[in-house]
Amino acid sequence: MFTKTAYSRYKRELTQEIKKGPIPKHIAMIMDGNRRYAAEYLDGDGNEGHRKGEEKIEEMLEWCLDLGIRYVTVYALSTENFKRDKDELDFIMELSETALHRMADSKKIHEKKVKITVFGDRSTLPESVREAIQYAEEKTADYSDFRFSVAMAYGSRQEIVAAVKDIAKKVANKELDVEDISEETFSKHLYTSDIPDPDLVLRTSGEVRISNFLLWQLAYSELYFADVYWPGFRYIDLLRAIRSFQQRIRRYGE
Repeated sequence: MFTKTAYSRYKRELTQEIKKGPIPKHIAMIMDGNRRYAAEYLDGDGNEGHRKGEEKIEEMLEWCLDLGIRYVTVYALSTENFKRDKDELDFIMELSETALHRMADSKKIHEKKVKITVFGDRSTLPESVREAIQYAEEKTADYSDFRFSVAMAYGSRQEIVAAVKDIAKKVANKELDVEDISEETFSKHLYTSDIPDPDLVLRTSGEVRISNFLLWQLAYSELYFADVYWPGFRYIDLLRAIRSFQQRIRRYGE
């Protein structure tokens, strides 16, 4: 265990170390472990686990902004999460609505010129959440220095199927020739068409899987699995992930 002084020194030295190397342009995060964190540290209060998880998102985004990471994408709610208990889902929706409004009004978001976007099947979300998404996106629409993207009501397989359908319709309507379909064409039909693919995909909680997240986009991403629940994720955990990224050689199949 670190003492407070030792932790501060380690954090400072690690920050200096990673700033000497290449910083990922785009980090995507699978934020896992809210409920297990609640079970172990919050007397089983699942709602409080989700609340602390949401607070960690905003804290983590500040870290990334300070490090100059231009694109940050978080997996907030999967299509599979809709199978959860109604009371839990209602709380998550309420939490998301409040968080979107708060972030859209955040002084730092506007100082850093962060564009907020949400992608996924919005039709499955409550109207109040859709309105909060619209509010956040409109308030930050003119920014381009940083991008914070939230995958909500999202599933990568579903996204890929939707892209295939869109392309098939264009072929049927003679708007697109089959021979002109390429990887670039396909990418342009995904939710993430206007942002680069992730350099680094980070998952918390110790689970080693992707869980239907950005399956097309992470083809050449570096993967990092942190053995810590999302609400307990620390700045040094982010720094360690970036250090691991810097120590790898990205060959892209060559």
